[in-house]
Amino acid sequence: MTVSIASATDSQLKRRPLEPDGNQYQLYSGSPHPLGATVDDEGVNFSVYSANATAVKLLLFNSPKDLDPFRVIDLSPTANKSFYLWHVYVKGLKPGVGYAYRVDGPRDPWNGHRFDPDKILIDPYAKGNSFTLWDRGAACVPGDNLHQSIRSVVVDIRDYDWEGDRPLRRSMSETVIYEMHVGGFTKSPTSGVKHPGTFCGIIEKIPYLKSLGVTAVELLPVFSFDDSDFREVNGTKLVNYWGYSTVSYFSPHHGYCSDPDSGGQVNEFRDMVKELHQAGIEVILDVVFNHTDEGNHQGPVFSFKGFDNSTYYYLTGPSGSKEFYYDYTGCGNTFNCNHPIGEKFILDCLRYWVKEMHVDGFRFDEGSVLTRGENGAPLEHPPVIWSIELDELLSSSKVIAEAWDAAGLYQIGYFPGARWAEWNGKFRDAIRRFVKGEPGIISEVAARITGSADLYQWEHKEPVNSVNFVTAHDGFTLYDLVAYNDKHNEANGESNNDGISDNLSWNCGAEGATDDQWVNDLRTRQMKNFAVLLLLSMGVPMIVGGDEHKRTQWGNNNTYCHDSELNWYDWQKISTQDSQEMIRFWSLLINNRCEYRDHFRGRYFSGRVNRFGVPEICWANPDLGEPNWDDPNSRCLAVTYGDMSDETENTLNLHIMMNMYWEPVEFKIPSYDGLIWRRTIDTALCSPNDIVAPDQAQVIDSSSYLVTGRSIVAVTTRINNS
Repeated sequence: MTVSIASATDSQLKRRPLEPDGNQYQLYSGSPHPLGATVDDEGVNFSVYSANATAVKLLLFNSPKDLDPFRVIDLSPTANKSFYLWHVYVKGLKPGVGYAYRVDGPRDPWNGHRFDPDKILIDPYAKGNSFTLWDRGAACVPGDNLHQSIRSVVVDIRDYDWEGDRPLRRSMSETVIYEMHVGGFTKSPTSGVKHPGTFCGIIEKIPYLKSLGVTAVELLPVFSFDDSDFREVNGTKLVNYWGYSTVSYFSPHHGYCSDPDSGGQVNEFRDMVKELHQAGIEVILDVVFNHTDEGNHQGPVFSFKGFDNSTYYYLTGPSGSKEFYYDYTGCGNTFNCNHPIGEKFILDCLRYWVKEMHVDGFRFDEGSVLTRGENGAPLEHPPVIWSIELDELLSSSKVIAEAWDAAGLYQIGYFPGARWAEWNGKFRDAIRRFVKGEPGIISEVAARITGSADLYQWEHKEPVNSVNFVTAHDGFTLYDLVAYNDKHNEANGESNNDGISDNLSWNCGAEGATDDQWVNDLRTRQMKNFAVLLLLSMGVPMIVGGDEHKRTQWGNNNTYCHDSELNWYDWQKISTQDSQEMIRFWSLLINNRCEYRDHFRGRYFSGRVNRFGVPEICWANPDLGEPNWDDPNSRCLAVTYGDMSDETENTLNLHIMMNMYWEPVEFKIPSYDGLIWRRTIDTALCSPNDIVAPDQAQVIDSSSYLVTGRSIVAVTTRINNS
């Protein structure tokens, strides 16, 4: 049944029925704000944006799984449109119903318009979606796809019992990030959780995260994405596993929910956040605003393209046309982030996840795209970046940029905004080269482990603007970094041509798994070296989930398409002695970083000396002389950090000796009156002697220490060894 809405005199909700009283639902003009489907005690208000549409139909389904709508509502361009916003209020409608849109307008790709009333569109602001009927192919070709479409779900976001929860607001200087995939964390049958691969599954494994000591989880994309599309390679289904092509930005991914079609996705996500917060762990979301899953001109039409293609995307074409899509992202299209509507959409989305879902922060995939203006050129003051920076609601949220994009824009050290942190790819590369054993880079290593002042201090930024990492989801795991010289991506079906080829890795003498104990011991030592340099560097450390227990991807450095054991945690392996010893090392290292809190307080050095004569920082060669920063053969470096805190009983000084040469090197240890050094870390020793807490460390009764080849030693001292 199609219903036409009578005209209204203003944009407020009308309480005058526009249909006979006998109808189950009464229709009103509705309100243009807020966008999306908003539930109140009497019904639901719907509002969507389209500047160029000529007709909009709202389809309502008793269940999002139903083939056909029980009602189709024609929105009048006079009664149900305020400027560019189309809206209607349906009194009597309840949460749980499915809904979607058909939108008509110019069919003129040359000028950027791709309206198609045959295509079913989901609400860009939908809080939930059902993929039960979805067929991606049907959205890519002409014709009606009513019975093969995604359906949005009306979700009531009110009345959730947060039990006093709110974002934790931990300072960046006290943050240790654990990057992880929601599904892969518990999807293996070895996890033993009730709902594997879900938000609920994470809840059951919170004790593991807490025991590790991380303070924040950074979740790979959890906004709704299409995991149904696949290709087959040698009998294996390859899918969109990572989730970096977003379908719907306000909806938790249905695949991570125990009941994906009920509309309960919102509360399942909230349950996870609340439980993580109770454990003192923040939630950071990896968000993808640089492109959408609608792809290029051959991609599917299911949302933005159908509502207003010329608004939402950067368009290009021959002779000044707008027939095709700029692809600054490598994913087919680029979202028009700094158009006022695009900017509003992003801000509305971030505010929603902070206000309604209590998220603590965001990492922006290919964040440099957000600095591009409507002509594609980088802006000095990009509106969306500064809106996020200065927004009052978002002011306490962590914001982290991947400060580059696929078109070559690289902004490490000069990403716009003051409080934006950046994934520091230069830290990754320098530390990989150093641990690998490359000579002549100690000056860059020194800069990276002390907060990359050369990148940030000149712009009045701080060490916490640098998110330090050695590995990330896209690339080798830490184990594979020390076990493979070359990528082995044959399982991806792209002839091993995908993924980066120069990984700055070293296999320690054998490619892949080996029974050679000498090689395996060296690999363990190298992993510990990476861990020490990461956790004892100024800046914000990020650990990739699984690195703490030697997770391997068998040399595949681009596992974006594998929803399988290749990516899943093996919880049986985690329980083995080998994994537990490595987990212990990481856990104590994180705890020790907390002990050294003064050294990682988020400020650069000022040249002070503490009351024991220990300088705030002092670099040295193995003989305690000035390092030869330009020595092309140097692989050794030492550094002393003096504790400048005002505490009188817990002053904790730190001296680190780094030997990336393959033979042992004798390092002298600095001497200060009244201070006794204790060894807290030696990556060449076996567990449990490889690392201890500062107050349990062994006294060093010599003025020097023989540092094993390819190893790191850290010694600490408190006042009178107390």
